[in-house]
Amino acid sequence: MTAGPHAKLAELGLALPEVVPPLADYVPAVQSGRHVYVSGQLPLMDGKLLATGRVGAGVSAEQAKDLAARCALNALAAIDALVGLETVVKIVKVTGFVASADGFTGQPAVVNGASELFGTVFGEAGRHARSAVGVAELPLGAPVEVEVIVEVA
Repeated sequence: MTAGPHAKLAELGLALPEVVPPLADYVPAVQSGRHVYVSGQLPLMDGKLLATGRVGAGVSAEQAKDLAARCALNALAAIDALVGLETVVKIVKVTGFVASADGFTGQPAVVNGASELFGTVFGEAGRHARSAVGVAELPLGAPVEVEVIVEVA
């Protein structure tokens, strides 16, 4: 029997944070049928942005990868609060937005921070379709933002 998502997080030394309150007029996650759509999550911890700036100019790709993992953890908190992580059948789609300096093309490696966390927590069910998009700016000056679609039982 494989460990559940909460046990996998504990093995990684991670605990789900409080759900990040919305920054505007939306909800952290919404369920429609068997899918949960998680709003874009920033790398916030205890209400504070962990870094600001553009990747490739002030924020390293490795730091941004860690920030993407934090975004993914925040997404998991939103899913857990809405339907419980144990109901997740499949991580379907991950979209990562990377505030990129001119000439920075390493967006896929940055978004791997989120993808790797989902894979570790959910195993094969954590493998997903994905987009990694370079953008000029993100809310609050965040270097990365991640949104997720999951299938639930």
